[in-house]
Amino acid sequence: MKKKSGLVVFVVFLVIVAALAYYSVGVLGGTIAKDKDKGVKLGLDLAGGVSITYQVVDEDPSPEDMQDTVYKLMKRVQGYSTEAEVYQVGDDRIAVEIPGVSDANAILEDLGKPGSLEFQMADGTTILTGADIKEAQAVTYTSDITGATEYAVTLVMTDAGAQKFYEGTAASVGSYMPIVYDGEIISAPSVDKAIPGGKAEINRISSYEEAEELASTIRIGSLSLELEELQSEVVGAKLGTEAITTSIIAAIIGVAIIMVFMIVLYRIPGLASAIALLIYCGIMIAILHIYRNDITLTLPGIAGIVLSIGMAVDANVIIFARIREEIAAGNPVGESTKVGFKKATTAILDGNITTLIAAIVLWILGTGPIRGFAITLVLGIVLSMFTALFVTRWILKSLYAMGCQDKKFYGEKKERKPINFIGRRWIFLVISIVIIVAGFAGMGGHQAKDGKALNYSLEFVGGTSTTVTFDEDYSIEEIEQLMIPVVEDVTGDANIQTQKVEDSNAIVFKTRELNLEERQAFNAQMEEHFGVAEEDIASTSISSTISDEMKTDAIKAVIIATICMLLYIWFRFGQIQFAGSAVLALVHDVLIVLAFYALARVTVGTTFIACMLTIVGYSINATIVIFDRIRENYRMVPEGEVPDLKEIANKSITQTLSRSINTTITTFIMVFVLFLLGVSSIREFALPLIVGIVCGGYSSVCLAGSLWYMFRSGFGRKVQQPAGKAAYPAEMEVEQEAFARPVVSDYKAPAKKNATKKKKKKK
Repeated sequence: MKKKSGLVVFVVFLVIVAALAYYSVGVLGGTIAKDKDKGVKLGLDLAGGVSITYQVVDEDPSPEDMQDTVYKLMKRVQGYSTEAEVYQVGDDRIAVEIPGVSDANAILEDLGKPGSLEFQMADGTTILTGADIKEAQAVTYTSDITGATEYAVTLVMTDAGAQKFYEGTAASVGSYMPIVYDGEIISAPSVDKAIPGGKAEINRISSYEEAEELASTIRIGSLSLELEELQSEVVGAKLGTEAITTSIIAAIIGVAIIMVFMIVLYRIPGLASAIALLIYCGIMIAILHIYRNDITLTLPGIAGIVLSIGMAVDANVIIFARIREEIAAGNPVGESTKVGFKKATTAILDGNITTLIAAIVLWILGTGPIRGFAITLVLGIVLSMFTALFVTRWILKSLYAMGCQDKKFYGEKKERKPINFIGRRWIFLVISIVIIVAGFAGMGGHQAKDGKALNYSLEFVGGTSTTVTFDEDYSIEEIEQLMIPVVEDVTGDANIQTQKVEDSNAIVFKTRELNLEERQAFNAQMEEHFGVAEEDIASTSISSTISDEMKTDAIKAVIIATICMLLYIWFRFGQIQFAGSAVLALVHDVLIVLAFYALARVTVGTTFIACMLTIVGYSINATIVIFDRIRENYRMVPEGEVPDLKEIANKSITQTLSRSINTTITTFIMVFVLFLLGVSSIREFALPLIVGIVCGGYSSVCLAGSLWYMFRSGFGRKVQQPAGKAAYPAEMEVEQEAFARPVVSDYKAPAKKNATKKKKKKK
């Protein structure tokens, strides 16, 4: 690239930064003002939404039917937002809270009145009811015959429903099967043949909207109980405007500190990464704004963004470390940059793809906050790879072409003596085991003392919802400063959620389960401090917003995601020892943070799930980078020579140590600033993240390589298998040209070429 072209490219990127900055300021301003058109769509915790309470029509509904209805209704309302909440109120009511909307009537009209659903034969005989339907989804596909776009609804029956459906379709071949909702026929598909297996498709639908409406009606009609609307209202944010403002300010300060850190540490490459980070943040904000109808941002979503920012910087750190190694080996800056990007690509791709696999699985199988976290993480991972491998590279090329070619602008990374991490592995393992055992002991002690191993929040165990109508309108800030301390005196628990009811002076207090004496004390305190009469206070018990089914879904999603990560690492690295070590290091981090939750009694709520998932993504990415270097050094052992596994592991960990430290620092900065500036609930969310980030860096450096060594060496036995290509599967020929070279480069081609020219000139 010529100097003029480099200047043009650099100016173009600066213009892009300026444009994104201008756009982002408008979006962030709209977000703080809660303007749904100009800002980002926020969840119930940040912006409030619509609350609808349904009354069960049936008398004395069973707990099982109530739980089933809550779960299915949750699946239904997630079409509006992944952050919607559904929970039981009292014995026969169900509350639905949908964030980011303010028109309760529109939601009610669209959601429809949950009623009875029947699949009938042409003579009106009922074949099966909505309770026999497990899933109903609208789909789009291309016809194999005409090539045109077709629309349909796919159905999946329960085991009992599958047999009923087969018998009903067998008796209705050549006829119709009316689908009746609350006495009205909503569809009458023809039956071409008997359908076994419990899966069917209703096709020949004119549009996707019609297919989605039919699928929605079938889903809502498959509820175990019939519901009717009792009341609906617009509720305010749980955390208040201050939470949004402080989070945005913290993010801006965190990004600014990281930019300065990168420039000071890496000089010209650091400047390139700083510009790329601004572009990354701008594009992320733009995506959240453009797709605001599909993405709802909550605290778990913020966690996904924080993690992806850390990973975006991490990719640059890996690249710059490689560039410095090449410069230290005597290579020119231009060639070092080219080789540095090439060598770093595999580690970046493997680390990000591993995390991406987990995020996609969580998005597909997860519910509620898990899906919200997964969506922002997927976006962040894809975007971070793009900015690191494309934007940073071209900015660096432009700066090089503009004259920044002296190696002093890039730095050198001299080969340091390997640190004996493997020799100290038992010390590290003992430290970790002691902390984990202390955590389990703490959980056992708390379980014996008060029946709760962890300090579960309302989302996990439910509690009491108390609506108080005051004589004046209080702000969220006044509620936090004046009222919450009073309520804490009654409950003896800081786990309190509050919501304002729009267009009224009513405030909803959600606390742990209060007995009769505590409810009376609550009423007395409200009257004493705020002059509220007892008749203006209404209390009722509420269930957890995270149902048993949702917990099961979350566990399944995490297990499947872990298995998928294990298989990918096994495939990419060719050794099960790599995969097993990575997963064990990951489990270690989760248990350490769990111990922190247990011993510090930090509240375990929806953010707990997001925190754990963030740590999983961060930890696995850091471990992959070290394993990538172990793989490279392992391959460079001469053919036929028995490898010294301890030396390889120590050398690899030492070579990537600066990357591990610097990435931990940059991610720590983001979360620590959030902890310093955030409101109490955000600090409670950030603190375990800080522990997890430090723990993730520790486990990657001190444990992952040691575990690989122990598994690979048979816990100390000599390895007789020679290294080189024979020891690695043929399919693992990843970046063969880069991995085949020794650590100290033998780059001599240009020198010979110059020497030849000089000789000719002398003659």
